[in-house]
Order: sequence, then C-alpha cells, then structure tokens
Amino acid sequence: MVLTPLTPRLRGYRVVLASASPRRKEILDLAGVAFEVSPSAFPESLSKARLRAEDYARETATRKALDVAARKCQADPVTPYLVIGADTVVAVDGLILEKPVDREDAFRMLRRLSGKEHSVITGVAVVLASGSGRDPEVHAFHEETRVTFSELSEELVREYVDSGEPMDKAGAYGLQARGGMLAERVHGDFLNVVGFPLNRFCRELGRMLPDPATEGDRK
Repeated sequence: MVLTPLTPRLRGYRVVLASASPRRKEILDLAGVAFEVSPSAFPESLSKARLRAEDYARETATRKALDVAARKCQADPVTPYLVIGADTVVAVDGLILEKPVDREDAFRMLRRLSGKEHSVITGVAVVLASGSGRDPEVHAFHEETRVTFSELSEELVREYVDSGEPMDKAGAYGLQARGGMLAERVHGDFLNVVGFPLNRFCRELGRMLPDPATEGDRK
C-alpha cells in the first residue's frame, strides 16, 4: 500500500498516545502527527500462559488504549479521540518476556537470548471514541521482527546489565543503543524492535481513515 500523508486524515481527531515510553513518542514524532501523551493505568496483568505472544501484545495494547479513551471521553464528551495503545514483548522458547523486574531478571533474560533467534512483537491498538454514547471503534494489529543474538559471555551480559540500559525494555535490551552490539541479525522492521512499527501504523491508519480528498469526490 502506498503511504500517504496522515495529517489530513486525522483532521477532527484529538490524537493521544497511551504510553509513557519516550521511544514511542520519538518514533511517532517522525510521522509529523500532533499528539498528546497520556499513559494508561492498565496493570498489564493478562495471563501469559493463556495467550500467544502476538495475542498478548494486541490485547494489552487494546486494554491500554481503551483505558485512556474512557478517561478522555469522560472528561471531554464532545471531542472525537483517536487513542493509540502499544505493547512490545519478546518471545523465545515459548516464553513471553517483558521488562525485567530487577537486574538478576535482566541477566537471566539476556542469557536466555544468547546465541538464539527470538521474536520481538509489538501489538498496536487504535481506538476511535467520543462521549456520544456509541461504543468505541477498535482496530488492532501486531508486527513481528526476528532478531538473532551472538553468543554472549557472562562478563559482557553483566557489564551490559550494570549499565542500567536493560531495565525499562522488553527482553532487557535496546537495539537502538548499547544493546545493538548484542544482535547479529535483524529481519524485519527495526523500529518495531525499538517499540513502535511506524510504517505498519501509517499503512493501517491509511486503511482505517478515509482520505478527505477522495471523500469529497464521492459527494
């Protein structure tokens, strides 16, 4: 699908990013979209044993977006909102890895990823909502990128964990920073690994929202 400018399609919506992630904010800024940040209070408590990694990420992203949409519409029932939720996980050996809870958890995650290929999956949910009494409209998708790590020595992993970089990142690494030295190969969208699949988001938004110019031609 050909990428088109998003600004005309978003006219009339108040765009909200339901995430406190500075990386997602930086990536979304690249699209030239005016938006505000309003982090979700959803506790990310879904069962990892019950869901596949892609389903877990999509469902968590949806819960985040719906949480923020409900709060925004309650405070301002007139304005139409477009709320973006996202959740990134790492999947390896049948396990779903999110952010480490402490340094030892980060160390264990990285040792598990050492010398292996794993999936980085970002679920994205776009919620269109207003206080009109109609149910919110939810569009959700996920993007998967395959990453292969080199064999990592215990010394290297300890040094990387001690840098503090892994602590707020799914799978305990950031490919865009020092964690880039760990990866041997990346197959797929690099920005997806960072935390937000910008190209896929733009294409999905183009499908969701009508082109004002085209709509005018139909009238």
